[in-house]
Amino acid sequence: MDLFEYQARDLFAKHDVPVLAGEVIDTPEAAREITERLGGKSVVKAQVKVGGRGKAGGVKLAASADEAVARATDILGMDIKGHTVHKVMIAETAPEILEEYYVSFLLDRANRTFLSIASVEGGMEIEEVAATRPEAVAKTAIDPIDGVDEAKAREIVEAAQFPAEVADKVVNVLVKLWDTFIKSDALLVEVNPLAKVASGEVIALDGKVSLDDNAEFRHPEYEELHDKAAANPLEAAAKEKNLNYVKLDGEVGIIGNGAGLVMSTLDVVAYAGEKHGNVKPANFLDIGGGASAQVMANGLEIILGDPDVKSVFVNVFGGITACDEVANGIVQALKLLEDRGEKVEKPLVVRLDGNNAELGRQILTDANHPLVQRVDTMDGAADKAAELAHAAK
Repeated sequence: MDLFEYQARDLFAKHDVPVLAGEVIDTPEAAREITERLGGKSVVKAQVKVGGRGKAGGVKLAASADEAVARATDILGMDIKGHTVHKVMIAETAPEILEEYYVSFLLDRANRTFLSIASVEGGMEIEEVAATRPEAVAKTAIDPIDGVDEAKAREIVEAAQFPAEVADKVVNVLVKLWDTFIKSDALLVEVNPLAKVASGEVIALDGKVSLDDNAEFRHPEYEELHDKAAANPLEAAAKEKNLNYVKLDGEVGIIGNGAGLVMSTLDVVAYAGEKHGNVKPANFLDIGGGASAQVMANGLEIILGDPDVKSVFVNVFGGITACDEVANGIVQALKLLEDRGEKVEKPLVVRLDGNNAELGRQILTDANHPLVQRVDTMDGAADKAAELAHAAK
């Protein structure tokens, strides 16, 4: 889950990372009272989960409360790279900025560890700095057990060649930023820019945070951080049912057991769809190892509720959960949906392999449901699902 800037700012403040005061609003007039409280001037910043806000006109200085209202009026409702601005942050103006730096911690998936990225050339996208001046970007591996103490933070500061006069302050920020990263179960915490101001202090002027959705059970307070207004309704419904679902732009609904199998299924459906009107997968849905009737019904309810879906491909490899259990689950799920009054009209193509596959296939054959077609190979099932989806378009 990616956070808005104001949410990142609040998280930083909670962990004593130095930030400026700021409040989020969704009506222009609310900018007046906040700006007056901040001393009569403020920065009005669009809250969207995309970079380049400043270039798009989504960050404006306001020299008075009236001007803050006017700038908020201008920015609310703006479209920034396909994102509509529904909220703005009214932030304290920074003292004179002398230098801008970049610091971050992130999960390094390739090396199965954590990584620090730091640069004295902040204020722009770090990818641009890395591409044009790679020597200006210091990457330091972080041991997950040892983490970042003062000694490690100083190693990062030296590697990035921070000026001596701010070294101690940046070390302090790094230690606190690491504390934020670990205690929040984050995948990324980024400060850009980390600014040196006229007083000599360093302050996080902007922040980006991405939290690990898999750790939400440890943070019930994160429920309030979700951007429910922007959430896909199908994804929101799937989340309520504890399903691993992602909406895609296609016509073939996908259900599988195991993330790897589902990813492979997306590939074979996309390939098969090239010769059937270029149809594509409509979703990622991993029902996990326990394909009970209720889980299968929940999955089918989500997928069949997608108006883009024209056919459904259920692709299961029996392991701990045997294929006969999955087959019974499919038959019972269709009955559950019908008993609920759900209209099931879209064809299902089912491929079963692995543990008790023959028994599972026989169960589907005996059920003889008019909407269910059994195909025994993955490629063949993908082709049939794509063909049915194209025919229904």
